Order: sequence, then structure tokens, then C-alpha cells
Amino acid sequence: MRRRPNNSSSKSEPSTSQEPIGVDATGTANVVEDAGLISGKTRRSGFVWLILFGVIIYSSWAVYYYQFESLPLPLTAEQAGKRGFSEVEAMKHVQALTQLGPHPVGSDAIDLALQYVLAAAENIKKTAHWEVDVQVELFHAKTGANRLVSGLFKGKTLVYSDLNHIILRILPKYASEAEENAILVSSHIDTVFSTEGAGDCSSCVGVMLELARGISQWAHGFKNAIIFLFNTGEEEGLNGAHSFITQHPWSRTICIAIDLEAMGVGGKSGIFQAGPHPFAIENFALAAKYPSGHIVAQDLFSSGVIKSATDFQVYKEVAGLSGLDFAYTDNSGVYHTKNDKLEFLKSGSLQHLGENMLAFLLQIAPTSHLPKGKAMREEEKSGHDNAVFFDILGTYMIVYNQRFASILHNSVIMQSLLIWVTSLLMGGYPAAISLVLSSLSAILMLVFSISFSVLVAFILPQISSSPVPYVGNPWLVVGLFAAPALIGALIGQHFGYLVLQMYLSNVYSKKKQLSSVVQAELVKLEAERWLFKAGFIQWLVLLILGHYYKIGSSYMALFWLVPPAFAYGLLEATLTPARLPRPLKLATLLTGMAVPIIISAGTFIRLAATLIGIVVRFDRNPGSTPEWLGNIIIAVFVAVIICFTLIYVLSYVHLSGAKRTIILATSVLVGLSLILILSGIVPPFTEDNGRAVNVVHVVDTTGSYGNKQDPTSYISLFSTTPGKLTKEVEQIKEGFSCGRDKVVDFVTFFVKYGCRTHEDTKGGWSDTDIPALHVESDTKGDERITQVSIDTKVSIRWSLAINTEEVEDFILTGNSEELIPFGNKSSTDGWHIIQFSGGKEAPRKFELTLFWVKKPMKSAHSVDEQQTEDQQPLLKLRTDVDRLTPKAERVLKKLPGWCSQFGKSSSPYTLAFFSSLPVDF
Repeated sequence: MRRRPNNSSSKSEPSTSQEPIGVDATGTANVVEDAGLISGKTRRSGFVWLILFGVIIYSSWAVYYYQFESLPLPLTAEQAGKRGFSEVEAMKHVQALTQLGPHPVGSDAIDLALQYVLAAAENIKKTAHWEVDVQVELFHAKTGANRLVSGLFKGKTLVYSDLNHIILRILPKYASEAEENAILVSSHIDTVFSTEGAGDCSSCVGVMLELARGISQWAHGFKNAIIFLFNTGEEEGLNGAHSFITQHPWSRTICIAIDLEAMGVGGKSGIFQAGPHPFAIENFALAAKYPSGHIVAQDLFSSGVIKSATDFQVYKEVAGLSGLDFAYTDNSGVYHTKNDKLEFLKSGSLQHLGENMLAFLLQIAPTSHLPKGKAMREEEKSGHDNAVFFDILGTYMIVYNQRFASILHNSVIMQSLLIWVTSLLMGGYPAAISLVLSSLSAILMLVFSISFSVLVAFILPQISSSPVPYVGNPWLVVGLFAAPALIGALIGQHFGYLVLQMYLSNVYSKKKQLSSVVQAELVKLEAERWLFKAGFIQWLVLLILGHYYKIGSSYMALFWLVPPAFAYGLLEATLTPARLPRPLKLATLLTGMAVPIIISAGTFIRLAATLIGIVVRFDRNPGSTPEWLGNIIIAVFVAVIICFTLIYVLSYVHLSGAKRTIILATSVLVGLSLILILSGIVPPFTEDNGRAVNVVHVVDTTGSYGNKQDPTSYISLFSTTPGKLTKEVEQIKEGFSCGRDKVVDFVTFFVKYGCRTHEDTKGGWSDTDIPALHVESDTKGDERITQVSIDTKVSIRWSLAINTEEVEDFILTGNSEELIPFGNKSSTDGWHIIQFSGGKEAPRKFELTLFWVKKPMKSAHSVDEQQTEDQQPLLKLRTDVDRLTPKAERVLKKLPGWCSQFGKSSSPYTLAFFSSLPVDF
């Protein structure tokens, strides 16, 4: 029989934890029964904890595998049927395009690729349903200028000419309104010069052709047309999409735009951009057979963390359209390299995207309520209709709008704060101090984890031939960064645990009814509970911040806060003051962690893999960033994920005696990983996952304006993958010397570390290939205006930088046509960049009119001082030629197998000419 609790004692010694969720309830009166139950039972089996930890890690990996690696079986034409999607048929198109090799804009191979797609489109027209009208057009885009106001191309004008696209429009013959309402499905045929482009984006073209074949059998029941755009010029700055949107009459009928892209090769193609109107993502979630997409990717992409751009930016920014942007992201380290090839395209990849797209198009094409693109802009300025979306294990997609997200987040935040305030009022001063100390343990956990992981990141460049030795074998990241991060997290939390114990020991020492043995046991149990509840505080803070800044990815904080808190309140919390704390139940952890792991474990692992892939092309200006910076970013990301996701799990370890085993095992793992790297057993790069390099034969006439040209000629070798090129140069043996003593200005970027050789570089080009800059007129006065003629000679791809410190505005004309008008220029770092690319018939002669910045008159003394300074030129020009000189060809043949040429819109071809115009010409 229990005696009534001594109320005076309870009031004089407030409990450290009263809750349902925020604080535990303890009593200080007659606790003999509870003390007897607690005595001797505070120690948890270390073996059980290790099994539990292993189950959680395995479950996380299983979630990732099921969500991102499990692909549908490819279907043959017979299995898919006349109206279905067959990967086998789509793969035939991919194979035909990749066999052409690299096919950039202006090449012979791109003409062959266009012919192939045109023939395939014509065949679809012949086999279409008799009530379906299929229109095929080879569209020739004239010269245009693409000036985007945000993202990767900010501060640039992208000029194009002589581009060709294949357009295939499918609509019902007897529904006239379909011509005025269309759904655009778009991708690009062209590749960069360095790859055959199996993933980027022959796979997209293959899917579109097979989709068009299937849709041509369904469209008699549609109320909207479907336009398939196979464009060229995407790799040179999204020019294909821009030329279609601004020049083709069908573009005015488009209501929704769907873009297919690749930032890797194969795997599941997921949505990484949606909206701004939620119509498309909502219908995709309803219709897709294997929905895949996460707003986390959209948040990262829009923040600029991922330095890339897709045609979807043009459709959204220039045309004002909403829609979806899909991308393959598997094996992102091979992006734009020789390893973007057919053999790496996983079986089932095309089937996954094709079936999803077919179901989606069949869902929206028959509707008469497509949103009108430009009419939505005013409606969506508030952002309330923006969609939050994510899939669950690739089988179901959750979509809700920002308005609902705000209501949901506000509700959870207010309830959480109310529970915590109530709990702290019940627990009094000791509970408040315990809350602060438990929060300190979470901070210590983060600090130690990041420190340990970052320490390894700094060590790697010192012991390895490459500062990023895990690129070829990404699994090494587990031992190099995850293991030390886990050690640091455990040590940091342990320090917090000790501090909590010290404080709680002082609190419980005042409870005279308890023996010292029982007090010590209670202190351990109470400290464990506070460590667990520190996770609530951590995720609540993240939820509040995400909600304040309207970050769509805040849903993750919601799932990591609510289920664990609910499990704790259901299984652990009590309102009675007569109950002493007991060991946390394993059921609490398993129940609370199940939902968060299912929702986010796969996404976290995929983000880590993507970051590792990005390291291959991390150094956009080679040599401009510290070699350890890429490691630091990955190390910090891994440490943060471990701290935030394992805070609940690690709180259980302090009563188990498994700490030493964990630290020993993870230390061994770190040591083995470092030994593998130090010994060279595991190479930094492999032929399948290699280093991104560029070999460019440079002919430089910079600084020779007005004088007889005496060009400097050399081969430049540089890499966007961090690290020196010592091993590569040793294998090539063509007289290269490497260092930072001579910076190479490629107009669109700088090479601050690279290698050069001047041996045998006079062959393969002639003086007639050198571009010419000539001042035609220079009118000085209140407004100085200069006319400059530009002759790019053999080049149809060039970059021009205009010094905006000297030039306020300019006009560019070509073939007597105004390409870039006066006004609305932006700049980056004092330069406005013009990037030009076009087909074989693109112009090569241009007129540039410069309007100088008005400056006050300077004294002769100041002018003399200025002339002594290292003055930037007025214009910088680089012209690219897709030609291999004898020396460059030898270097490429001797290039190690673990290296691959890397291409992007700002990368030079294998032959580049430099020219410039000085300010004082």
C-alpha cells in the first residue's frame, strides 16, 4: 500500500523532469518500490545495442537501395504492346546516337544525329492511329540572344545562330481546340565535345521517341496537343530551348513544359524542379507508376549549391511556364566525360522514366483545364501555391502546397513550444538547467563530429597523391569521413552526458529519501532521457528556421521531430509525480525512428553520392580553391547528417558499455581506410570513374594589338578535379612543366594551376586561323563611342569579355543584324561575357559598338601612375576550334586511362586562340 506523497517535500525539491514529452516525472516521497525496480537494471546490454545500431544502418541502406536502385524490368515491344512503353525499343535509339560519338553543335556528327531523329519521327507519323495527326518539322532557328537573369549564366549573353531542331506535334484530328493548348516535352540531341552522351542526353531522346510512338496511338482522345522538342544547343547555354520559345509559332500554345535531363548516367530519373504552379506535380503524383522526386534537390539547385542549369530555366524564366524537370543522377561523377557511355546505362532506367511519363501524359492530355503559363505569374507571387513534394520509397508521392505546409509547421511548432513550456514550468529551475545542458550536449556532438571528420579531410592531401582519393571508390567515404564523424559525435555527446550527470547528481543528492546507490542509478537514467530529448530541441530549431525561410525541405525536420516525440510520449512519459525514471525502452527508439528512416535515409545517402560526384568538377577555375575544400564540404555534410540522425540512437549507448567497442571498431575502420590510400592499393581514380582534365592547344596573341603578331603557342593541361597533375605529366612525358607561376586566362574562367609545354606546338594551325580585333572608329568627346570589328576566322564558337569598368554599354551586330541591343547589361567581377555558338553557317564577322563610361578628367600625374599599373584589357577574346593538332593528339593518346576530357559551355575545345584589345589601343 502506498503512502500519500509528502507535499512539502515535493515543493521544496522540484523534480528535474515533468512531462508528457518535454520532461520526465519523478517523485521524492515513498519510492521504495520504484527504487527496487530500478536498482541493478540501469545497465543495457552492449551487444543488444550493437545489434540495434546495425539494424538501423542496414535499414537505412535498404531504404536507399529500394528507393533509388530498384528498377523495373525492361519490356520488349511485344510485352509493352502498341500503346505501351518499351525500353528495348528506346534503347535502340540511344545506341544509334551514341555510335556517332560526340556530337556537339556545328559538327558533322550532329547533322547525322538530326537526320536519325528526323527519320524516327517520320516513321512515328506513318504508324500513328488513323484519328491522330502527327506533324514533323525540321526547324531552323535563326540568330538570337539569350540573356538569363539568374543562375549559372548571370552576367552573360548567350548568342546563337544556325541551330536545327526536330519538332514533333501529336494531336487529335477532330478536336480543333487542341492546337491552341499544348504540353511540351523537351530534351536535347547535342552533346559536349568530350563524350558520346549516353546519359546526357541520348537516353532522354530515346525515351521521347518511344513515348511519341506510344502517344500517337492514344491521342485521338486528347483535348490538348503534345509537342516533342528535340533541340540542339542546350550544352552551349540552353540556346535550343530559347530559340524555340522565342522563334517558333507553336511555342505560344504551350501551357506546361516538361524537361528531361541527365546529371549522371541512368538510374531512376527523378523530379528535381517543379512548379511554380502545382498542377503538374500533383497530377504526376496521381498518375506515375514509380514516382520519384524530392524538393530537397530543388532547394539545393535553386540555392546555387549545384552549379548547373537546364532548359527548364528558359521555359520558366523566359516563357513563364510551369512544369516538371526530370534528371538521371546515378553515377554523377561521369557527367560530361568519356564514361557517359552506353554500358553504364542501367537496365530498367529508361523503362522507369518512360512508364512514368506515359502515365503522366495520359493523365493530363485529356483534361480541358490546363493552367495558362503567363497568366499564373500574378497568382503565384505570394508563393502559397508552390508545392512541397517527396516520394516514399519510390512507390508513393506526397504533394501539398506551401499554404498547408505553413499551417502544419505552425501547428507542430506551437504545440511543441507549449509542451516544452508546460513541462519546464512543472519541472522548475532544475528542468530548465537540464534542458540547457542537454542542448549543450547536442552542440558538443556537432562540434566534435565535424572536427574529427574535418581533421581527416585535411590529412588526405598530405598522404595521398590526390586530395580526393575516394572518387574512384566512393565507399571509402564511410571510413574516411563517416567513421571519424561517428567517433566525434559519440565523444561530444559523452561529454554532455558527464556534465548532465554532475548537475543531476547535485539535484538528486538533496533527495534524502533515496540511498546513494539509487541516486546514482537515477542520475544515469535521467541523463539518458535528456540526451534523447535533445534531439527534439535540435529538430524543432531546424523546423522553425526552415519554416521562417519557407524552405520546402523542412518536411524532413517535421518527420524527425514528430514520430520520435510521439513514441516518447506514448511509451515513456507520465504525468504522475510518483514515478521515477527508468531505462528508455528499445521500442521507443524503434517506433520513433522507423518513419524518419523510411522518409529520408535514402535521400541523405543519394545526396552524399551526388556530392562525391560533384568533386570531380569542383574546381571551376583550376587551382583557385584550396585542395582540401572539396573534402571539407563532404566531411561537414556527412558529420552533420550523422549528428542529426543518430542523436536518438547514440543517447542509448551510455548505459550499454558499448562505447569502447564502437570507438575501437570505427577507429580501426578509419585506420584501414587511411592505410589503403597511403599504400596506393586503392587508386584515387579508375578508368570507369576518372579525373576530369582538359588538353588545349593555345595560340596566344594577347597584348600584340597594333604590332606584328608573334603568337605564343603551347599545350595547356589542367583539371577541374582538385589536386596536382604530377602523375599524369610523368606518364605523358611531353615536356610539361606544372605550377602556379603563369595564370592562363580562358576568358570564361582562369587556370591558376596547370601544366604547359611549348615543344612542337607550331604545327596544326596557321596565322590565318588567328581571330582579328580591329578598331574601325573611335569618337572621343562627352560620350566616347568606339566601333570594333571582330573576325573569328574558322571559329563558330567563341567567348568575348567586355570590361565593364571602362564600357558602360554595347551593341553587337552580325551579318547586319542586331544580335545584342543597347541596355540591360549585367556583369560579374567587372566583366560582361558573350558566349557564341552556332552551326556551320553561323556568321564569323561581327561589329561591336562600345559606349564608354563617363569619367572625370585626370591630371597628367595620375595618368602616368595609371599607365604603370597592370591594366586590364578592354576586350578579351577566345575562339575555339574542334581540331586536334599533332602535339595535342599525342598528348591525348598518352593521357592516363583514369583521365577524361571534360566539357561544358565555358570549356574550350582542343584548339583555342587568344586575342585582346587594350584600353589604350
